[in-house]
Amino acid sequence: MRVIVTGQIGVDKKPYLEQVRAFAGQQGEPIANFHVGDMMYREAPDVPPGKILDLPWSRLNSLRRAAFKDIIAASRDLPNLIVNTHATFRWRHGLFSAFDFDQIRLLNPDVFVCLVDNIEVVHNRLHADHVIDATLKDCMVWREEEILATELMSQAIPGSRFYILSRGRHEPTTRTAFRLVCRPSMKKVYPSFPMSHVVDMPEVLAEIDAFRAELAKHFITFDPGDVDEKLLLDRAIAAARSGQEFLDVEPHSFGGSKGSREPIRVSVREVLDIAGDIDGQIYMRDFKLIDQSDMIVSYVPELPGAGGKDIPGLSSGVERELQHAFEHGKEVYVVWKPKKNPSPFITETSTKIFPSVPEALAYFESQGLFGEKNLFGH
Repeated sequence: MRVIVTGQIGVDKKPYLEQVRAFAGQQGEPIANFHVGDMMYREAPDVPPGKILDLPWSRLNSLRRAAFKDIIAASRDLPNLIVNTHATFRWRHGLFSAFDFDQIRLLNPDVFVCLVDNIEVVHNRLHADHVIDATLKDCMVWREEEILATELMSQAIPGSRFYILSRGRHEPTTRTAFRLVCRPSMKKVYPSFPMSHVVDMPEVLAEIDAFRAELAKHFITFDPGDVDEKLLLDRAIAAARSGQEFLDVEPHSFGGSKGSREPIRVSVREVLDIAGDIDGQIYMRDFKLIDQSDMIVSYVPELPGAGGKDIPGLSSGVERELQHAFEHGKEVYVVWKPKKNPSPFITETSTKIFPSVPEALAYFESQGLFGEKNLFGH
């Protein structure tokens, strides 16, 4: 499998992809990683670290083409390879592409992946590693550009597939990336569940986390909760009301460049400035995650309601996701926990409804939908 992985500067793809390579090695599935940036620096020993994007376009293009020429030559006898590169650059020169179609066609990738991460983490890594003045808005725009350009690259290669994949919020999505490269026939699932309005309900959150973890054991999952900037926006709105100028955000507990494990200080004003971008990108990204999946599995918990009456935890987002999946020909499965029966808008669009996660998993296994049961260390 030949895979091109893109992502804006600040996503820090190299350590993540090295984790994927190491994990694959543990499974006896070698993956060769090619980091285009490192290869360009080797071609230009006179360029100091972190300064390569300041070169004139002509030399930058020449270095990149030399790196890709070497990758194409080395790829002929490799069963699995990942090329770590970019689709676009938004730098002091402005916006420009970071690929050449003639070389992409020669490499003939099977899969294109655009790696994404929470924007405040990307912004923090970007400024820890580079001397640049970029706002959260700049990073949001760049991410959209990177996703779009990567998808266009994929459309130019007949038969290739395009995926958006998050690095993961609490633990890396290493297993998912490995499966995309080495287990591409595994079923791809979009886990759907309420998010914003259950954030203060620890018992419900625990149920949802257990549901997500079970699906991730058996499928390639594209989890919308792996990038969640809505929580950042909600915190910024509350901070603005109380007169705060900054928020301290907990960083990821895994991987990353220098400075990424320190608390991240985020400007409240900058977060409020990207409120529309956050909502718009959530809407776009989650539907794309459904489109790149084979099926959607939704978990609807029971929530405490007024007067002691429990109610279905069916958010507007979950309803829209289920409808989108149904209208686009996906298999639609629902785990319905409430005592109250689901409405016709659920029953008439669902392939099957289950009363519990174990019963859903038993059905999936009986239908032969599970991939490999055991992966070393997971």
